[in-house]
Order: sequence, then C-alpha cells, then structure tokens
Amino acid sequence: MADPSSYRPQPGQIPDSPGVYRFRDEHRRVIYVGKAKSLRQRLASYFQDLAGLHPRTATMVTTAASVEWTVVSTEVEALQLEYSWIKEYDPRFNVKYRDDKSYPSLAVTLNEEYPRVQVMRGPKKKGVRYFGPYGHAWAIRETVDLMLRVFPVRTCSAGVFKRSAQIGRPCLLGYIGKCSAPCVGRVTPEEHRELAEDFCDFMAGRTGTYLSRLEKEMHEAAEEMEYEKAARLRDDIGALRRAMEKNAVVLADATDADLIAVAEDELEAAVQIFHVRGGRVRGQRGWVTDKVEAVDTAGLVEHALQQLYGEEKGEAVPKEVLVPALPEDTPALSQWLAERRGSQVSLRIPQRGDKKALMETVHRNAQQSLALHKTKRASDLTTRSRALEEIAEALELDSAPLRIECFDISHLQGDDVVASMVVFEDGLARKGEYRRFQIKSFEGQDDVRSMHEVVSRRFRRYLQEKLKTGEWEPDGDGESPEDDGRPRRFAYPPQLVVVDGGQPQVAAAKRALEELGVDDVAVCGLAKRLEEVWLPGEDDPVVLPRTSEGLYLLQRVRDEAHRFAIQYQRNKRGKRLKAGPLDEVPGLGETRKQALVKHFGSVKKLRQATIDQICEVPGIGRKTAETVAAALVRAVPAGPAVNMATGEIIEDENPAPAGGGTPQP
Repeated sequence: MADPSSYRPQPGQIPDSPGVYRFRDEHRRVIYVGKAKSLRQRLASYFQDLAGLHPRTATMVTTAASVEWTVVSTEVEALQLEYSWIKEYDPRFNVKYRDDKSYPSLAVTLNEEYPRVQVMRGPKKKGVRYFGPYGHAWAIRETVDLMLRVFPVRTCSAGVFKRSAQIGRPCLLGYIGKCSAPCVGRVTPEEHRELAEDFCDFMAGRTGTYLSRLEKEMHEAAEEMEYEKAARLRDDIGALRRAMEKNAVVLADATDADLIAVAEDELEAAVQIFHVRGGRVRGQRGWVTDKVEAVDTAGLVEHALQQLYGEEKGEAVPKEVLVPALPEDTPALSQWLAERRGSQVSLRIPQRGDKKALMETVHRNAQQSLALHKTKRASDLTTRSRALEEIAEALELDSAPLRIECFDISHLQGDDVVASMVVFEDGLARKGEYRRFQIKSFEGQDDVRSMHEVVSRRFRRYLQEKLKTGEWEPDGDGESPEDDGRPRRFAYPPQLVVVDGGQPQVAAAKRALEELGVDDVAVCGLAKRLEEVWLPGEDDPVVLPRTSEGLYLLQRVRDEAHRFAIQYQRNKRGKRLKAGPLDEVPGLGETRKQALVKHFGSVKKLRQATIDQICEVPGIGRKTAETVAAALVRAVPAGPAVNMATGEIIEDENPAPAGGGTPQP
C-alpha cells in the first residue's frame, strides 16, 4: 500500500486549468482516469487525510504510485480525451458499463447494390441503417415478417443470392411474395433500392403518409372493381398496422429522444435506456456496473452518455436526451453531443407530462434490472470471496489468489498439439487476456513436455516485460524505458497457476518457473478423475469437499481452459483438413491460387492443364507453373463422387475452393 504523500505533486506544479489526469500503479499501469475544470483543485482533493476520503477513493490513491496530467483548452476537449483514455487503458477504478449481452438491431445494408434486411449485432458498420436495439432477436424477425409483405426487400445471404442468380430461380420467399427477387431480375437495382428506402422510412416513424397512400390506392382499386388488388392492399395495411402496434406510441409524433434512468445502491448501479423514434419506443438496452469509484447519480449519467454516444454520429444521437440528473459539466456534454449529431441536442430532466411519465417507466425497468441482477449475483459476490479464501487456505497461500491462470494441452492422437491459457480475476473470467499457443519445440504427444514449454514461454514473456520497464535487471544495467500504461500481453503475473492434470504436469510447470527464477507464483493441478488438487513435491493430493466453493471455482477455471484449448485445436485441424494441393506450392499466395482456380474453373481441370496453359494465367511464370504442375501430380486425387440412388458417377464440374479443398454444395 503506497502513501499518497510519497508521490503528491507540489501545488505550484499543477496548473489551474481544464485537463485530464491519470493515476498509475507501481507497474506503470493506468488505474484511474478523470477530468476536471481545474486540475489544481481536483487533484488537491485526492491528497487530503485518508480518513476524509470515500473508501473507494482511498483504495485508489493508496494503490497508485504516481499521477500525471494533460492540459487541454476546453472542457469539451477534456471530455473527449477522458473517454478516449478510458477506452484505451481500461482503468481498474473507473466505472465501466458492460452489457450482459450483445443487443440485436434491425439493419438495412444500404451500402450494397441490393440492400438486405437482417438482424445484426456488434459494432456498427458504415453505410448500414440501424433500428433498435431490441431486447430479443425474435422481436425483430416478427416485425420484419409482417413488413416484407408490403416491402419485399431481400433478406437472404450473399451465398443464397448468388446461387439463385446462377440457377435462375428465386428462393422460397420470392415465390410467396415476401421478396421482390432481384436475384433473377424481377426488379431493377433502382426499384429494389427504392423499396429498401421506403422500408427505412416506415421504420423511422414516417408511417402516416405511407398508410394514407395505401388506403387511397385501395379505395381507387375498389371503385374500379379491381377487388383482388383492393383486398391485397387491405391486407398490406393490416400487416403494417400490426407491425406498428408492436411499438407502442408513447410520445407525440416526430419525437426523437433517448430516456436514461438509473437505479443504484452502495455497491452497484443499473442503467436503462429507452430509444424513442417518431414517438414510439424503437429499442431498449441496459447495463449493470460495480461502483468501483466514488460517483453519484449525475456521475453515472455522465459515464452512460459517454459510453452510449462515444462511437455514434449523425441521427444515432437524438434531438433530446432525457436524464434523471444533470452531470456537473452539462454545457460541455451538450456541446459534445451536438458535435456528434451535427445539430443542437437538448440534455435535460423531464419535469411534467408524458415524458416524465415515461421516465418513471424507464426507472422502474432499471430497478427491476438491478433487482434481477442482485438475485443472480448477490450470492456470487460473497461466494467468489469465499471460494478464493478457501483456495488460499487449502493451498496455504499468504493471501487470496486474485489472479488465477490455468493452462491446458489439447491434441488429436498427437497431431495439432496446442495449449490454452485462461485468466480469472476476482473469480471472474477475463477473456480479453486469454492466450493460445502452438507447441513448437517437438512433434508428437507428450503432455508433460508441452506443459513445460507453455509455462516457460508465458513467464519468459513476463520477465521480458519486466525487463522493459526496469522492474527486473538480470545484469544490473537494464534500462527503464517510459511505459505508456496500456495493457500489455503477459505483463502481469498471477498469484496462482493451475494446470489441467496431476503430479507430472504440476512438476513440469513448477520446474519451468524454477528455471526462470520465478519463485512468487503458486502452482497446483486439478486431476479430472477424482477432482484432486495436486501440489508440487507432494505425494498426496489435497481433497476439497464436493460442496466447496473453492473446488467449484477451480473446476470452472479448468473447464474454461479445456474449452478454449479444444476450440483452438479443432480450428487448426479444420484448416489442415481443408488444405488442398495448391497449399503445398511454396510462394503461391492466396491471390494467385484464386486466379488459377478461376481461370480453369476447378482443380481437376487445372490438374489436366499443361505447363504452357498454366503460364497463361496472369502472374504465373514458368517456374511457378512447373512447381504447380509437380504439386498436382504428387497429390492423389479423391475418388469420384457416386449417386447412391442410381450408381451414376457425378462429374466434378463445380469450382473448387482456392486452396484446392472439396467444393461445398
């Protein structure tokens, strides 16, 4: 525990101007990022008597070993820089909202020649129009199914679209009237794009004009006794109204607003957001976070605004943002939002009427979200601590192992030998720090030797990182270059290494650490057969009770390492099995492989070509052509495919993959 007075700057050194500051720990990691109108006043507040600080703030300043700051000209610049640094450094003591899932959105790919309507998750892409997010993917599919009757926009994947264009027949949706079938030329690209834009306009809330137009066309068709057309228009209007009913009208037409509500207690906070577009609730999302810093409701709102709009631009930022409490830097935040939208944004607290009533609904959702989270995790907060304490007691550690790393070896009968490393911090998986390894020093099956290699490589990288920062100087003259504080691979040591296996694997891991001079990391192994915990040099295992939370945590860590290793090993095996004869040609890259297969149509026809014919392919010289021909001669072609119903031999006329693998149907 550091004494804040040991790194406190002199008052005259700190400028009295806006800026952003960073606290770093003894390893030069950035552990907290903050902004201030006056750096001098804000930083002085951290260096008062520890008894007067909030407990979380006191923990942060005693964990830190240094502080630094950057002066900016305006509060808006400070806000932008704070957001960028929090995203870049992932500081331990900053509030970070994390979704418990990836919320789906309804996306229209207007950046394609034939726009496609689909469910999409993850980061937003340029040229794609998004609606939502929605709580469930099925809600999107129900809405789309109703709307395709009126707006028959393409929903198929690129592969299905290309296949239909090749065979000249549309898919099922084209036959039942829920796709305009641009793949076979029933509509032009311009007509299909107009359909997609009408779909977007309707989803954006411009519904009244379109419904009025359809009703007018229906009445005209009825007057002209075109009853089938009138009936179809009537059904279209009904489908659109049912789609509209799924999004209840809550505010006046043309109201675009996001409503943010917060429910909190001393330890955690839940944030709920309702996205209202055209007066209707078009989407909903929520976050739950631990309150790792001393922050009030206004501060939570500010963090939520940064996360919600930090990557957004244009219409994704609404005209109005309604919040339960105004942040301290409301003018700066309003200006920042306006810059991202490109026009004025109103940031305010609703005082009366429909907006206040809807805000109360959002707040009730936040309360329910926090209560549900507490129900799921209330025991977790205590059981994780109890599990770590039980592990420390069983393994006779000095303190609870806050960072645990687990290693597992995976192979298939000695082929494609790989290893995994998973990381758990405070009893929770930290997937961003998972690593995977290929066994390089030997071939064949030897789990003990593989474990020794992997643990050696992991901690050798750790010592290299310490050498860079000057924390470890084996020859007494190591330099200490300035570290930028970004998270580094393999930079932080665990308190406990767990290996999947028994005595041999544990001994191999311990030997690897001793060879590197690492003596402050505990090692244990978890054997699958009886779930026994093995320690280095011990003849008898440590047997934890079956009901032990510590054993349960070790099992979770081991199983996660096993899953991650199996996944990597299967991916490698799949790539190896898909490899074709062209993959064995040295110096032949993916581009030239594709050019060869495209020129001849298939690997079979390429195998039948002469060297002179191969030379005709752009980019293929005579020497390369000779190498390709030799590789294809060495490769044993697969036997012909046979139709089991007729006994007929099926000719291979379909183009093969660029690597020469088996063509997919």
